[in-house]
Amino acid sequence: MKHVIIGTAGHIDHGKTTLIRALTGRNTDRLKEEQKRGISIDLGFTYFDLPSGKRAGIIDVPGHEKFIKNMLAGVVGIDIVLLVVAADEGVMPQTSEHLAILDLIGVEKGFVVITKSDLVEEEWLELVKDDIKDELKDTFLEGAPIIPVSSTKGIGLEDVKTLIDKLALELEDREVNDMPRLPVDRVFSIPGFGTIVTGTLLSGKFHIGEEIQVFPGNRIGRIRSMQVHDEDTDVAYAGQRVAINIAGLKKEQISRGDVVAPINSMKETSLLDVKVKLIEGIDRSIENRTRLRLYIGAREVLCRIVLLDRDILNPGEETYAQLILEEEIVAKRGDRFILRFYSPMFTVGGGQVLEPNPTKKKRFDEKALEELRIKEKGEPIDVIEKIILDKSSSFPTLKEISIYTAMLENKIKEEIEKLIQENKIIQFSLTKDLHFIHIQYFNQLKDNIIEELRKFHKKHPLRIGMPKEEIRSKFLKNAKPKIGDRFIDLLIEKGYIEQHKENICIKGFKIEYSPSQLKIKEEIIENYVMNKFLPPKREELYEKIQGEKEEIEQVLNSLINEGEIVKLNEEILVHKFAYAEALKILKKHIEKNGSITVAEYRDELNTNRKVALSLLEYFDQIKITKREGNRRFFF
Repeated sequence: MKHVIIGTAGHIDHGKTTLIRALTGRNTDRLKEEQKRGISIDLGFTYFDLPSGKRAGIIDVPGHEKFIKNMLAGVVGIDIVLLVVAADEGVMPQTSEHLAILDLIGVEKGFVVITKSDLVEEEWLELVKDDIKDELKDTFLEGAPIIPVSSTKGIGLEDVKTLIDKLALELEDREVNDMPRLPVDRVFSIPGFGTIVTGTLLSGKFHIGEEIQVFPGNRIGRIRSMQVHDEDTDVAYAGQRVAINIAGLKKEQISRGDVVAPINSMKETSLLDVKVKLIEGIDRSIENRTRLRLYIGAREVLCRIVLLDRDILNPGEETYAQLILEEEIVAKRGDRFILRFYSPMFTVGGGQVLEPNPTKKKRFDEKALEELRIKEKGEPIDVIEKIILDKSSSFPTLKEISIYTAMLENKIKEEIEKLIQENKIIQFSLTKDLHFIHIQYFNQLKDNIIEELRKFHKKHPLRIGMPKEEIRSKFLKNAKPKIGDRFIDLLIEKGYIEQHKENICIKGFKIEYSPSQLKIKEEIIENYVMNKFLPPKREELYEKIQGEKEEIEQVLNSLINEGEIVKLNEEILVHKFAYAEALKILKKHIEKNGSITVAEYRDELNTNRKVALSLLEYFDQIKITKREGNRRFFF
């Protein structure tokens, strides 16, 4: 079912509120000051039933230039706009500004209502129509119907309702299966009920009982109850005006411009990538780093604009830019916004968010500009692919990609599966989470690691490989250790590299000894085999074996890396056969006696206390034994 939001726009005192009262029978001016002064100051909300039986929500916006920021808080989510022009005054400054705002904010459907038409002659009315048509040129309302009405006499009201009904049928359905987001345009409290927020649900749906988060910040609450058009409902859908009773949060904790969404579904940002356009015909340009007022959703925030491909943006021009915000907000790709000068305050332009959580970009960087072109014109699958490419170094999860895109996980998963089939994305499964990286990043990282290993093998020809931890810290520092290990495992599975204990080498790498090194190797092994439980110290090897100390050390370290020699600690080394025999003797003794002491083990091996203790401490370290007092038991 389509849910329709109607919005009014136009100059102050042109009869917007009176028109709504005539259509609905309700007064949207709720503030005492509004009723006293006869002008709308803040947003007004009501509803009425169309001829088809469909119920439409109505947002009445203030027309006075002083209250433009209130008007901007209400235009988000409007489906059909009624541009109101009084017959006795015609097009006025706020008529033009509101029209420009609606054009920039992306409203696509609407028409013009000429109010107070009973107060002017027919000839004057035709002149006003011509004036309006000129104003509508090159806007989304060019060629739109113009309906004269008299709100006080009821003239033309049925035509207005019929045309709204017709346009409502042409609207596309809102995405109810997307992530729910509600920009707060009003917050108040009712005794006995607590905190109430209202807004237009832009996408998705909310259910009673759901936990929600108010962004930006970590304010968690629960939906106690909801109303749509003054009626209780268990479910609110995209495109509806919704009042949510939030349990767990006080009125003072929420402000206009905050966003209600599922917990951990969005990411705060103080930087936006945008496509921005200046209104044609204004008499001001924007220079790089100009301070502006940003209006997005129902939020107003100060910012500076960084023009990425020029120094000055002139009226009628558009470009890519970054907005540096003075406060954190949340946004979604595709969100529309308005820009006003900081002082004097007037609307200068607007645009669309291309990336809500970008990194800082260099100006005049063609690569950065091309990235923004892709994000502007690309389908969701292109955007998701680009985000995964940008975030690959941290191996993002489905949940993290969902936060970056403000899209539901199941929708993202559908697009990612297509990218996996196209061999553009690689998926990692780790416990409950799925992690993703782009094939470009995979290949780049793989090539860098292999090149590093080549250099290592050239520099250390007698070492079986580079320590795994060194590779992780150098190339995978943005990934969690388990993810880094999984990436290395994938390179092993694909046959690019090999792992020997905790060392990594290029696939097929073999240590090649020179003739002199082979002789040293044989002598080292012979010394350790012949003295299995009373092994020589390193210094003794240097005296017994012919050769340079450095070369002997290199060969010895190579034998340790290969596993031929077992390093118990920095001082005590044993041959692998001696190690295996020592382990066998240990197990046999404990199985027979239940435990073993250092002295007992020393006697079993016919060695000294230092070697026996080194072996036992090594077994403790690898969890074969555990120490309790002066005895060892099986771990």
